[in-house]
Amino acid sequence: MESLTTSSPRLSVRRRGPELIVPAKPTPCEVKKLSDIDDQEGLHFQLPILMYYHSVPSMKEKDVVGIIREAMSEALVFYYPFAGRIIQGPNRKLMVECKGQGILFIEADADITIEQLNDSMQLLPCPFIEDLLYDVPGSSGILGCPLLLIQVTQLACGGFVFAIRLNHTMSDALGLAKFLMATAEFARGAKAPSIFPVWQRDILYARDPPHVTHAHREYDEIPINDHNKKSIMTLDQPNMAHRSFLFGPREITSLRNHFPPHLRKCSTFEVLTACLWKCRTAALELDPDEIIRLSCMINLGGKGNQLQLPVGYYGNAFAFPAALSRAGDLCKNPLAYAIDLIRKSKDLMSEEYIRSVADFMVIKGRPRYTTVWNFLVADASRAGLVDVDFGWGKPVFGGPVGALPCGIIFNRFKNSEGEDGILVPILLPRPAMEKFQDELLKLMSEESVVYNNKHPKIPSML
Repeated sequence: MESLTTSSPRLSVRRRGPELIVPAKPTPCEVKKLSDIDDQEGLHFQLPILMYYHSVPSMKEKDVVGIIREAMSEALVFYYPFAGRIIQGPNRKLMVECKGQGILFIEADADITIEQLNDSMQLLPCPFIEDLLYDVPGSSGILGCPLLLIQVTQLACGGFVFAIRLNHTMSDALGLAKFLMATAEFARGAKAPSIFPVWQRDILYARDPPHVTHAHREYDEIPINDHNKKSIMTLDQPNMAHRSFLFGPREITSLRNHFPPHLRKCSTFEVLTACLWKCRTAALELDPDEIIRLSCMINLGGKGNQLQLPVGYYGNAFAFPAALSRAGDLCKNPLAYAIDLIRKSKDLMSEEYIRSVADFMVIKGRPRYTTVWNFLVADASRAGLVDVDFGWGKPVFGGPVGALPCGIIFNRFKNSEGEDGILVPILLPRPAMEKFQDELLKLMSEESVVYNNKHPKIPSML
């Protein structure tokens, strides 16, 4: 194969030419519709994920690339739609054409150790993302492109980096983790996955006829005018700063102390989301009367699985009902005010709510969520990515990389004492980032949890 080389000041990666991995056995040739939750406009993007693995002395003679390549081929026999291509039907309906076309795979190696990469795991976005997950020309579209792009980079220490890019219309992080867990089981010698995949996207089709029963404020169509166009200009400028924040048990406890006793048992997700929403809003210095939104991505399985989704279901199965507030009210009130709004929005999530979302998508032409002062928060810390073991143990870190101007993703990471913490990347205009940091520190103890990409104060985690 053609040998390619990419260099950066600190990292030199040698890549083989990309190849296609196809299912190990013949699979059905068919067209399968995505659900009306899958194909909404807001999910028409590629989601990159990085997973870092230590070396294991007993696996020194094993060919990690060959093992993963073969295991993926076996897993694709069961998850064969991932080897297909997205096509578009009438009324922009997305479908998967399953002909065993394959997923894109790259083998690479780098003259660097996982210890040397340690800081980059915590500095989201990873400064080496383009080296560790090469964007093969022509592969990043939604239609007619491979649904998965994978690069396995072997490191000088014997460890490796497993990078994957997912077409989000096919799956959420939980669904992707199921495919990767199946791959890992085959890599460790299994003959079949422990959980068999289930397509059944019809469970989340719109009803016939569709009828909307909730007010879906996360999709509000807000006309752009002189008053609110600042939101677009503010979060779409070249002078943006990307920083990472690590919250360990002490920091979470410190934040909980801001709540009255009856709220101190609220979830870590609620605590951090309330804190970050308030600090971000204050940092952006909005007009006190500006209406702002918080959209928490809530997985259907987290609310008792009212739709009785099969365990093996791997499609997108979430909604993000919005909480609304005036900016001034959020900033001047204690964190308990934000917690109350978050809980009320989470309580909206139900079987009827997500069915109403599916109906709304069909009636309104699958719109994108509003981006006018909307803050989207997703939690990948429990998706299962940190449990994927190809035979080299669980990854040191596993999760999506970086933030969006209007959204963040929580990732799990261990702090300097080996305790589980939550790593959160934030993307803001530089002046707002400095104020965000100041606002955050007001809520914390003297020991800062802030880590920035220019002057990292990150303790060694490995």
